[in-house]
Amino acid sequence: MSIPILIAAAIVFIAFVAHTIVGNREALTTRPSAPDAVAGGNSATVERNWVQSLCAFQMVTVDLFVLSLLLFALGATELVPAKREVALAASVFFALWGAAWLIQLLVLRRSLRDYLLLSQWLFWFICSGLLYWGAQAL
Repeated sequence: MSIPILIAAAIVFIAFVAHTIVGNREALTTRPSAPDAVAGGNSATVERNWVQSLCAFQMVTVDLFVLSLLLFALGATELVPAKREVALAASVFFALWGAAWLIQLLVLRRSLRDYLLLSQWLFWFICSGLLYWGAQAL
């Protein structure tokens, strides 16, 4: 059993639950309101883009759920072969998620306040560190 990996699994599962409940509610509030007034009459494109972003959002929900199951299995069972390698790969994956989040904030030239309010990047770096730490004991 690897406590750091189980902690990462719990964080990812909590992120899944938050993504499912709070995230869905927030994502649905971004629906374009007045189709005729949006983007100079280009409401079909705006609506399609909104649907596409919502679909991508749901794909992340699935990713979080599957990753939490994988990490719980990795940390608490012997079901996963090559446990160290899988933990290291997951560590890199979460580090990439964190980096992508920060790069996106940088490219969009967001304020320091947004870096704090949109601090999901911090959770991904914490999970990355926990997985790397847990991999060392496997």
